[in-house]
Amino acid sequence: MTYQRPFGLLLAVTMALGGLCATPTLAQNGPLRIEITEGVIEPLPFAVPNFVAETGAAGEYATNIARVVASDLSGTGLFREIPASAHVGRIDSFDAPVAYADWKAINAQALVTGAVSASGDRIVVKFRLFDIFSGQQMGEGLQFAGTPQSWRRMAHKVADAVYSRITGEGGYFDSRVVFVSESGPKNERAKRLAVMDYDGANIQYLTDSRSLVLAPRFSPTGDRILYTSYQSGFPKIYLMDVASVQARELADQPGTMTFAPRFAPNGRTVVYSLEQGGNTDLYTVDTASGASQRLTNAPSIETAPSYNPDGSQIVFESDRSGTQQLYIMSAGGGEPRRISNGAGRYGTPVWSPRGDLIAFTKQNEGRFHIGVMRTDGSEERLLTASFLDEGPTWAPNGRVIMFTRESAGAAGQSSLYSVDITGRNLRPVPTGGPASDPAWSPLLP
Repeated sequence: MTYQRPFGLLLAVTMALGGLCATPTLAQNGPLRIEITEGVIEPLPFAVPNFVAETGAAGEYATNIARVVASDLSGTGLFREIPASAHVGRIDSFDAPVAYADWKAINAQALVTGAVSASGDRIVVKFRLFDIFSGQQMGEGLQFAGTPQSWRRMAHKVADAVYSRITGEGGYFDSRVVFVSESGPKNERAKRLAVMDYDGANIQYLTDSRSLVLAPRFSPTGDRILYTSYQSGFPKIYLMDVASVQARELADQPGTMTFAPRFAPNGRTVVYSLEQGGNTDLYTVDTASGASQRLTNAPSIETAPSYNPDGSQIVFESDRSGTQQLYIMSAGGGEPRRISNGAGRYGTPVWSPRGDLIAFTKQNEGRFHIGVMRTDGSEERLLTASFLDEGPTWAPNGRVIMFTRESAGAAGQSSLYSVDITGRNLRPVPTGGPASDPAWSPLLP
């Protein structure tokens, strides 16, 4: 489906790398426009009245779905919800004309209306998006159907569609995050794999806490998870089917330790680190045949590999220069080139889904940072600073990064945070307890 996007709500540059600012303003005798200045982004005011319940059983769903849509949009830092208490207009029928003057009176610049019907084991959600100042509907209305248990997914789908129409960027709300859930004292921490919605809802545990687990990673289709487990007493890579929660060991080579796995974009190849005889190099393995290939052969530690989106290159960390630095090489191996050149140590690089940036962890002068740089190492930008920030993972649209933050002190705990690539909108991610090692899924099918 295609549509003409009105001038008013175009925010395509609001998330561009750098210190840019996008401020929605009303043009003289014209529609809303975006002025690029500097400093801070002024959130766009929007309204999401409770969705209309078109059947008696839909009332609770209608209210809850509207609240999740509003929370998704507000959580980006690009939008500011106008509370219901300030609304002048009412939406009592999904098909009724919009009274634009009522929404202009409270300075709403975008309006999301919706309706929900429920019958048996089926819910249908439909929505429309309006540019208030231009007096136009943005695109056609859409609808999503599912079971009552999937109402949050439908809300995320609505929010993704609204976000995309206004910003010109892909959405990321209908996605999941796999992470390590932690419990117990810091010196005896139990860890198990868990998966949740991107906003911390619907947490499900995938493993028990009998074996230490680390660094889970989703497949490109989101149906499998790679992770490292100490089930055998040594680090080994496992591949889990998410639906059945069944796992098998991958890349088993006696007398070695394997860790830091990550899928190639084709979903069949896995790149990982293998330690043998005190030396750590990068290898690949075919998940179907088990055939492996050695990529590096150096007297140094090569780890934390990550593919670029087309699978032709790998970024990784290595201490071959004497300190942890970032390198890029061909996916088939060959001589790597160093891309990190600032002060301090660099690690855990992850290639953006858009292919334009690499996120990393940096340690310098006693502080840890999450940062991004161009793929040639230029335009390095530090987004965070704390006692310990590490392990970035990208949202599916390449505009938000989630990571682990650990607080200082003997009782310090790990938790998850997110930040956009401008360094704005640093937010904790609720996980119900200590958590680490997040990995974002692609958008769900």
